[in-house]
Parts: sequence; C-alpha cells; structure tokens
Amino acid sequence: MHYLIISFSHKNAPLEVREKLTYPNELSKDGCLARLNSDEAINETILISTCNRMEIFCSCNDIVAAKQHIFKMLCNRSGMCLSELEERADIYDDSSAIHHLFSVASSLDSMIVGETQIAGQLKDAFRFSHDKGHCDSKIARAMRAAFKCAAKVRNATEISSKPVSIASVAVSKLKSLKCCINNKKTLIIGVGEMSEITAKHMVSSGADVYITNRTKHKAEDLAKLCGAEVLDFSKLADAVNEFEIIFTATSSNEPIITDEIIKSCDFERYWFDLAVPRDISCSNSERINLYVVDDLVSIVDENKGLREDEARKAHGIVGRSVVEFFEWLDALNIEPMIKDIYKKAYKTAEIESTRAINNGYIPKEYEKEVKKLAEQTLKRFLHDMTKKMREVSHEPKADSISGMMQMLASNENDSVPDRYKGEKLNEK
Repeated sequence: MHYLIISFSHKNAPLEVREKLTYPNELSKDGCLARLNSDEAINETILISTCNRMEIFCSCNDIVAAKQHIFKMLCNRSGMCLSELEERADIYDDSSAIHHLFSVASSLDSMIVGETQIAGQLKDAFRFSHDKGHCDSKIARAMRAAFKCAAKVRNATEISSKPVSIASVAVSKLKSLKCCINNKKTLIIGVGEMSEITAKHMVSSGADVYITNRTKHKAEDLAKLCGAEVLDFSKLADAVNEFEIIFTATSSNEPIITDEIIKSCDFERYWFDLAVPRDISCSNSERINLYVVDDLVSIVDENKGLREDEARKAHGIVGRSVVEFFEWLDALNIEPMIKDIYKKAYKTAEIESTRAINNGYIPKEYEKEVKKLAEQTLKRFLHDMTKKMREVSHEPKADSISGMMQMLASNENDSVPDRYKGEKLNEK
C-alpha cells in the first residue's frame, strides 16, 4: 500500500489554472472521487478543492498507474495538455505525501502561514469522502495523524496565535486603500466560511454590511450571526452599481457579476473576488478596483517574516510526527502477525496436552492444568521474540523479518513433516 498526493496550489499554478481544475460543488466532487476509485490501482481517495489548492490524496497499490489515471482525469477536466499538468504539479508519494499532508493540516503550506481555515477545509474534505464511501481506514489513519500533528503545532508554537485568512487579508487590503470604511455600504455575496470571516471583520470595523445568497434563509442565518442585513439575491444587478464595497466568495461554476450588469458610476468601487473559479468577469475597470485571490500575495509576503521562527519550530514537529506515524503503521502491520503466531502456539499447546492425556502420560484430572502449563511455557518462550519484532518493525530489515515470521506462522507454509508432529524424537 502506498500514499500519493497530486497537488496544484498557489505555489505552482496561477489562478487561471486552478480555476480549470476546481470542483466547486458536492456533485462534481462525488463524481470525481468515484472516477478516481474506479481504477484498480487506487483504493481510497479524498479531494481538497479550495481557493488556493486542488489536491488529490489517495492510497494506492501502484503509484505509476495511479498517477497516470489521475492525470488523464485532470486533462479531461481542465482541457489542458498532459505535459503542462505534469510540469506544474507537485507529486508526493509515501513519506513525502504524509509530510505534505501534515504540513497542509498544520497550515505550513498555506498562502498565509498559520491561517486556521485550512484545517476545517481538510476535515470537510475527509468527512465528505468518507460519508460517500470513497475512503476508509487507510486514509483515515493518515488524516487522524494529520489532525493530531496540527494540534501539536498549535499547542507548541505561536504560529496561529493571531489567526489570519485570505478574507482577513482582503479586509486589510481594503483598509490600506480606503482609510475609512465606517458606515460604508458593503455587500458580501455567499455564505461560506470565507464570507463569515469577512462579514465579522467588516461589521467590527463599522461598515454597513449586507449579505446576499441564492438560498435566502442561509443569508438570513449568517446575517443574524454577524449582525448584518440581508439583500435579496434578485437585486444583485442593481446592488453592484450601488455598493462601494463588494466581497464575493460563492461556489458558482460561472461568474455572477459580468459586464452585462455593470454600469458606470461616479464613485470608486472596491471589489474582492475570493472565489475559485472567479465570481466576477469584468472587462471595463473604470473606477472599479478589482482584487482576486492571487493579488493578496504581496500582503502575505510582507507578514511572512513575522512567522518564520514559529514556522521552523512547527516544521520540526511535523518531521517528528511523520516518523512517529510510520513507526505506528509498521507496528500496526506487525500486530496481526504476532496474533497469528500466538494462536498457532496455543493450538499446538492444546494438541500436545490432549495427546499426552489421551496416551496416558498424564492423568485426565490434570487436563486443565496441563493445557495452562503448555500455554504459559510457549507464551514465555515467545515473549522476547515478539517484543523484538515490535522493536525492529520500523527498521529497514523489518520486511525480511516479517516475511520470515509470516511464513513460519502460516499453516499453508508449514513444512514440518507430519510424521514428526506430536512425536518424541529419539535421543542419539
């Protein structure tokens, strides 16, 4: 069994590429996961699709075949050629895949190091795949370990002491452009986590915030939570020409603000499109200051130095956690073998004690004690051996040791001649 991650993120793919690879809704994600698992090389899969990354994480029995299947799917999805996708993608397998997963969960691979949003997105991706039957124990083990690692990072470092996100950086960018946003009419389109963070920041800054969404009751729920007003989605065409400030972060496949509804205004407008694929398609930028996700990188870079020391500590925790995970996996793989060895030993004890009693070597009334004695003898004999097996399970020689023990424990591979089983050997 192997782990494999194919990653497209803000590090290796511009927004235009990430838009082509995104899976914005549950139906498209479910279909993607089903197609991924349809290949015999892949056992389990999860799909992480956010504004900053699209990653496929799978357990597979053949890394080369799995990669070929994944890239073929992505070619069909994006309309891009295979060579460009392979050139852009970051590919991680086995230990490097687990290291990358732990880094993502700990927000060390995020555009904004230390942001807290990615952990929730990762949990949602895992829960969705698991509930739909696209992943099981193999990926579940890695995900549980990733979340445990992320908790260690949060508790042992200050990397997330001042939580930030793309939404909070967008608000910071707005404040740097417009010195006063108090009482300024602000429209937030969408009701996801990004929209919630934006709404809370803008309300606390004194803006006059309105929330709109295709599903009205969801907009009402978020507005109530944040202390905002609700705007009916049917009024969006008018709103884009009335509001000075707009933040949009929906899961729409197509732009919801286009040239057809944009009119010239006599005031400056500040629009932040935080969606992937983008919600705004605007060719006329007159008095419209439009910012997309990748435009916020400059602010991120300015703040990067503040977190570098804590990030170094966090990377150390991730490295140790990866080693611990594989040691645990190795131990997990050895336990069923040890159990089989003990089962075979106890069965042998039962056969020999029964034979001794049936042959009259030991009185019948001592049957229970004889069986217990035989079991305890074998248990004591096996104790040091199995203890050593657990200790060396993570060492390079573990595979050969495990293979040998598995052969000895297997009844199918038992090469001891039947004539010698249960018989007393003549002393020479």
